[in-house]
Amino acid sequence: MEWRGTGILLSTRQHGESSVIIDVFTPEHGRHAGVVRGGTSRKTAPILQPGAQLDVRWRARLEDHIGTFAVEPVRSRAALVMGNRLALAGLNAVTALLSFCLAERAAYPALYRRTEQLLDLLGQDDVWPLAYLRWEVALLEEMGFGLDLRCCAVTGAVDGLAYVSPKSGRAVSEAGAGAWVDRLLPLPPVLRGEGAAPDSEVAQALRTTGYFLEDRLAPNLGTRPLPEARARFVAAFTRRA
Repeated sequence: MEWRGTGILLSTRQHGESSVIIDVFTPEHGRHAGVVRGGTSRKTAPILQPGAQLDVRWRARLEDHIGTFAVEPVRSRAALVMGNRLALAGLNAVTALLSFCLAERAAYPALYRRTEQLLDLLGQDDVWPLAYLRWEVALLEEMGFGLDLRCCAVTGAVDGLAYVSPKSGRAVSEAGAGAWVDRLLPLPPVLRGEGAAPDSEVAQALRTTGYFLEDRLAPNLGTRPLPEARARFVAAFTRRA
């Protein structure tokens, strides 16, 4: 068995004395693991940094084997996060969430394209948090927990939308909230793609997407908690906001 493609490196872990097992997110083969022989060498180790774009060739005797990767660098993103704590925290959040959420070897081509575009914006701190928020919304959609913010779930109104139902993921208007208002999540305009998207609104919107990641998606995937890397990024961004 053999295939070749491009991918985003999500993680590495030691395998034996000189090899590593890498997890790569590819458009055609999804999140895919494999062994890189000599991955700890001076030549190869600098290439294997999370977020790096790689040209990979995977080989295995049988399809269900872990197989081996031959890797070549396409684009390094290490320079984009060097000395930038917010960018580094954002990169770690993206790679950790993908490793956590994606089923192994299931293709998500649209999410791959969004992820590649997002990572190419690393270091541009004026636009990256908003792009990251939109990426989280897309991730929830891909995982089956998409938000429906078109109209009020109670009244059907398209104006005055101010909340999100934590149960259904649908928008709720001020008029429709009623006695349930304290139980609803915030719906800032930025979450609907409206307004100037100030950092304060992005931070508020991340509280809402974070609920669906932590309280809906994570339990659906098993008993593991949501990766701490996401909380660290949100905390770093919120302090700036």
